[in-house]
Amino acid sequence: MSTLYISGKTAAEIADSLLQALRSGALQPGDALPAVRALAQQLAVNPNTVAVAYARLRDAGHVVTDGRRGTRVVAPPASLPQAYAVPAGLRDLASGNVDASLLPQLQGGAAAWAALAASAGYEAPADLPALQAEARQWLTAQGLPCEQVGVFSGTLDAVERALRAHTHPGERVAVEDPCWPPMVALLHSLRLKPVPLPVDGEGLCVPDAAVLQGCAALVLTPRAHNPTGAAVSPARWKALRRQLQALPQLLVVLDDHWGPLSGAPLAMAASLPALWLHVVSVSKFLGPDLRVALATGSPALLQSMRAQQALGPRWVSRILQGLAAGLWRQMREGSALAQAGGSYAARRQTLVQALALHQVAVPPGEGLHLWLPVADEAAVVQSLASRGWAVQAGTPLRLASAPAVRVSLGECKPLDMPRLAADLAQALRTPGRAVF
Repeated sequence: MSTLYISGKTAAEIADSLLQALRSGALQPGDALPAVRALAQQLAVNPNTVAVAYARLRDAGHVVTDGRRGTRVVAPPASLPQAYAVPAGLRDLASGNVDASLLPQLQGGAAAWAALAASAGYEAPADLPALQAEARQWLTAQGLPCEQVGVFSGTLDAVERALRAHTHPGERVAVEDPCWPPMVALLHSLRLKPVPLPVDGEGLCVPDAAVLQGCAALVLTPRAHNPTGAAVSPARWKALRRQLQALPQLLVVLDDHWGPLSGAPLAMAASLPALWLHVVSVSKFLGPDLRVALATGSPALLQSMRAQQALGPRWVSRILQGLAAGLWRQMREGSALAQAGGSYAARRQTLVQALALHQVAVPPGEGLHLWLPVADEAAVVQSLASRGWAVQAGTPLRLASAPAVRVSLGECKPLDMPRLAADLAQALRTPGRAVF
C-alpha cells in the first residue's frame, strides 16, 4: 500500500497527515498503518516520533493496535441504535415518553405569536430575559448559583459543548451504568472513552480514587436517574465530594433532567465541586419538542460554551424561548406543575407497592422509570409482550451492569398497576428457553 500520503517531521505533523488521509478516504476502516520503523525510515525521523504519532491517533480512537496485525484504522463511532415502533396492540411502556395530558396547553392566539416573532431580530439578546427569570427563580430555590444561565438546544447540546470545551479525544469520561443511551453515543462521537460506574439506591456509587483520577469529566444524574429512578443521597455525595476535592480539573456535569418535577433535594447544591455544570431541560414538564435546556456552572466553562454556540446556531430560537418562558410561568402560577410531579410519583409508588405484594422489591426513587433486574432480557420482554405490554430491554442502557428491563410509566395510569405488577412478577419468574 502506498504511503506517499504520509508526511511530517514531528509527531504532531505525522498525526495530522494521517488524519487528513482518514478524512480524504485514502485510509479506510481496517487499513493497516505502516510499521513504525518502516515509516520512520521513509520520513527520515526517529522511530519514537512515529510511535508518538500513532499513540495520539490511538488515544483519540482513530486507530487500534492489535498485536501482530499491527496498527489499524477503526470504523467511525456508531450512531444511536435504530428506534423501532411499538407493535400495534401493545401498551407502550418502552419509549419513555411523558404523559401528554400533563403538559401545558398553549394559550394566546395569532397576536401572541406575532409579538414573539417581532422581537426576534438580530439585535435582540440571544437569551430571552423572561426565560432567564423563570430559570433563575427555580435554580435559586434549588440552592444553585445562577449568576450566569445559558440557553441551549436541549441537554445533549449543552453537554456536548461542555465536553468539547473541556476534553480532548481519547480522554476518559465517567458515566453511570446503566446510562441514558444518547449520552454514551455522544461520548463515542467525540472519541471519548466512557468509564462505567454502578448505580444503587443512593445514586452513583463512589469508585476507587484512581478511577476518577484517570477521567477528564464525570456525568451524573442527581435525581430521577434514567433508568433506575435513584437520587444521589447526601451521604453518597459527601463521600464523592471528598474525592472531587483532590481533582479540581475534573468537570462534573449534572444532568438534572427531571428538574421541576422532582421531589428529591439536590444533594450537591451546597457543596459544588471546583468545575461544574448543571443542565435542566424543559422536555419533561413542558414538552420534548421545545428543544430548550438551561445551563449554569463555572463561569469560564459557560463562556466557552456560549462562544461555540455563537459560531454555530448563534442562539436558540427566541420564539421557542418565549414559549418555554410562558408555559413555565403558566405551570408555576397554577397548580399544574405540582400536580404533574405528584401524578408521576403516585404512579411509581402504586406500582412499587403492587410489586411488593408479589415479592418483587424495588429501591426507592422517582421519575418515569423502574429498572428491574432479570436473568434473560429477551425472555422477559417476550413474556410481557404476550400479556400486552411493551417494555425496554436493558441492553442499550448497559455498559457493564447486569441484565434488566426498563418499565416507563408515562403512558400508564394507577388503575393499570395491579395487572401490570402481576404480569411483571410472572414474567420475572419465567425462565428463558433455549431455542435451537
